[in-house]
Amino acid sequence: MISRRTTLKAATAGLVALTSGGTGLLRSSSATHAAAQVLPRRGPDAAGLQKILDDIATAAASAVLAEVRDSSQVWRGSSGVAELGSAKPVAVNGRFRAGSITKSFVATIVLQLVGEGRLRLDDTVEYWLPGVVAEGRRITVHHLLQHTSGIENYTNTRPFRTLYGTADQVLELRNRTWTPQELLNFTAGLGLLFEPGTSWMYSNTNYILLGLVIQRVTGNHYAEEAERRILRRLRLHGTQFPGRRSVIAGPHAHGYLPRETGGLIEPVDITRFNPSVTGASGELVSTAADLNLFYRALLTGSLLGVEQQRQLLQIQTTGRSYDYGLGLETRLVNGIRLWGHDGDIFGYQTASWTTEDGRRQLTVAYNPWGGDLKPFTEQLLAVAFRAS
Repeated sequence: MISRRTTLKAATAGLVALTSGGTGLLRSSSATHAAAQVLPRRGPDAAGLQKILDDIATAAASAVLAEVRDSSQVWRGSSGVAELGSAKPVAVNGRFRAGSITKSFVATIVLQLVGEGRLRLDDTVEYWLPGVVAEGRRITVHHLLQHTSGIENYTNTRPFRTLYGTADQVLELRNRTWTPQELLNFTAGLGLLFEPGTSWMYSNTNYILLGLVIQRVTGNHYAEEAERRILRRLRLHGTQFPGRRSVIAGPHAHGYLPRETGGLIEPVDITRFNPSVTGASGELVSTAADLNLFYRALLTGSLLGVEQQRQLLQIQTTGRSYDYGLGLETRLVNGIRLWGHDGDIFGYQTASWTTEDGRRQLTVAYNPWGGDLKPFTEQLLAVAFRAS
């Protein structure tokens, strides 16, 4: 256990993992600096990237891995330990829970259905899901994709946060299976936060609904459609939609939640849990290489038609550090336009960013433990996407 330095905070946006307020965990020096794989000649700044990963493992995470691509040059690195109390290194090809990156996959399926003429972006929620949303006649598929529906985020509701407010509560519910309707029930009777299409607010509820829309249009679960349309097509062998399965198959680092006991903070292993609590908004398990391949294919037009590609990249301002397309976040780094998404789920945080031409990429996955990860993510972005 370690001393508390900051107050523990529960999730406030998305299904954000509880963050640790402590630092100073001991790690085996033999496992802290995992070997990086670097291709010769010009390419990513291997030394600079590895130093940032090592700093992360010292101050803010029990484990971290990353893959950076610059045209044909690829760098992979990791740091920390795969499991606290062990000397097991972090596999650079390890799997992790990718959280809200799931949304980019779901949005891709929806846009493919639009391209096939089976769905329209201006179709209402009521048309496809009659009676499911009280204001469904005013909300379109486009509103759901771009978080402009005005529907409350179910993970922000008081009942949900009461259920998942502490590490002990998360552990108690780790094996519970949630249906989409049960997740939607958290927002029942709350009304809209704003008139659809007039403002923006990130809401996991939007993508729970999109998962149901996909099922209504195709007759198949969204995960089946993702498997057929994306995973097999791109050969994303390290990616899965686990559904109710709590185990991460293949090599992976453990995720932890902080539990306070008598003023001290101890790590509680949350690696195994039933991800149905996130469903179509955040259940994905993947690898850095797979996410880079997916976003590269998506941004270069390999998965969508020309018109759907244009729709994908239409930007909605958000007032945050990023703006939003359809299932994609976008931001500028060193004057370079990036597209991708981040993910945050119990014990795991991920960010994946790609230039619009698909030539430069960064995917990083953390197991948070200690300090604030945001400054380190900004450092990685600055190095990975340094100006030419």
